[in-house]
Amino acid sequence: MMNMLSKSNGTNRDQLEMISLDEMVPEDHLVRKLEKAVDFSFIYELVEDLYSDRGRPGIDPVVLIKLPFLQYTFGIRSMRRTIEEVNTNLAYRWFLGFGFHDKVPHFSTFGKNYERRFKDTDLFEQIFYHILKQVADKGLLRAEHIFIDSTHVKASANKHKFTKKVVRKETRAYQSLLEEEINADRVENGKKPFPEDRWDREEEKEIKESTTDPESGYYVKDEREKKFAYSCHTATDRNGFFLASIVTPGNVHDSHLFEPLLRI
Repeated sequence: MMNMLSKSNGTNRDQLEMISLDEMVPEDHLVRKLEKAVDFSFIYELVEDLYSDRGRPGIDPVVLIKLPFLQYTFGIRSMRRTIEEVNTNLAYRWFLGFGFHDKVPHFSTFGKNYERRFKDTDLFEQIFYHILKQVADKGLLRAEHIFIDSTHVKASANKHKFTKKVVRKETRAYQSLLEEEINADRVENGKKPFPEDRWDREEEKEIKESTTDPESGYYVKDEREKKFAYSCHTATDRNGFFLASIVTPGNVHDSHLFEPLLRI
């Protein structure tokens, strides 16, 4: 049976309704799960010393912290784009505690607050470990086995805009341990250990440095995937909870971060 062709005339666009923002967010939406799982009010105590008792009220610090949560949870490429999304996404507004008509902070205002208040502090580490402690207190961590891997995050930088420079090759984190094991094995088998100066050689390599984002690194996977990126080296437990993380330029190999990540 065929259906009749129907056309929408768009007359409902101006329809007035009495409805709350809470009704517009599905019960199974991820923002509801985040809000239920984490009580973000602990942030106020952490940032109390970073604010003055005088002057005009600033942006709610919980909002400043929740915005990166939205960005990374939903894979939004930049904070500028995240704030644009908050303007139209009702679920994001609900998560931030905004109403239908509350003004979303301008991107520049957001950036200035981060620069003035949170730069050169360990605030984010405190938040990370506070939440991790809540997970541990609930008995959810299973750290008998630790899994380590890295993922690349594309930098907001044109891969064709770069300069070339020569740098010293980074020594792998386990290099000294490996050298000790080699010499111990040689002695055990009646051979002379290698002299220390055998390992003292400077190796150099040429790299591409982005003129837009020099802190990123040029990452090459194959002929089709070449980009400036960052590497997020992460350790997790068997349930997938993050235990520690180190962010490096995208051209830093996993082997250089294995031992430092285990020590955190």
